[in-house]
Amino acid sequence: MKNPIRLFLILLVGSIPLVEAQEQRAEVLLDEVSESLAQFDNISISFTYELVNRKELIQQKEKGSLIIEGDTYLLELMGIKQLSDGTNKHTINPENEEILIESLSEDFDEGLSPSKIFSFYKKGYRFKWDITQPLYGGRKIQYIKLIPIDSYAQATYLLLGIDTKTKRIYKLIEVGNDGTETTLTISSFKTNIQFPKNTFVFSASDYPNYYIDKF
Repeated sequence: MKNPIRLFLILLVGSIPLVEAQEQRAEVLLDEVSESLAQFDNISISFTYELVNRKELIQQKEKGSLIIEGDTYLLELMGIKQLSDGTNKHTINPENEEILIESLSEDFDEGLSPSKIFSFYKKGYRFKWDITQPLYGGRKIQYIKLIPIDSYAQATYLLLGIDTKTKRIYKLIEVGNDGTETTLTISSFKTNIQFPKNTFVFSASDYPNYYIDKF
């Protein structure tokens, strides 16, 4: 009978090149996504946001929109508007008539901030080549599994779904340590759109009756 320990070592050593090849393959695809997106002056997307926690019996699904231009962005989701002019982030809540203004310093970590939604994966993760999902029209979505290097990260892992033809992100799934799954699915993707000049400018005069809290 073969030595089981020797057999295990052979399998382990033999699998290392395969793992490295998969990581390199995933990194190449991610680099192609970055190169594809870097050519646009701005990006406008419509998306579906879904949060599911089966343990707590929570399920929430909403539609939203996001405009990105450099470090500035305008996000609208669940009735709340979030605007960043590159210096400050303004969270505007019409229901409560409140506005929260936070400074974005150079060392400020927003995590998966809207302005970084297409580039967050460049650091802090290990890559794994995952499943391929066929879609209508002959499209294929290749998933890359992103595992946080930081052991204290709130996410266990993320799945980034990439359209292999357009080299654009189609879906982002985040699985939290508490079992919560958050899914962002892009339904519309437009680029180099003409926006009003004040799109990313916050003016307190537009909200005369709002309470403004600044950190």
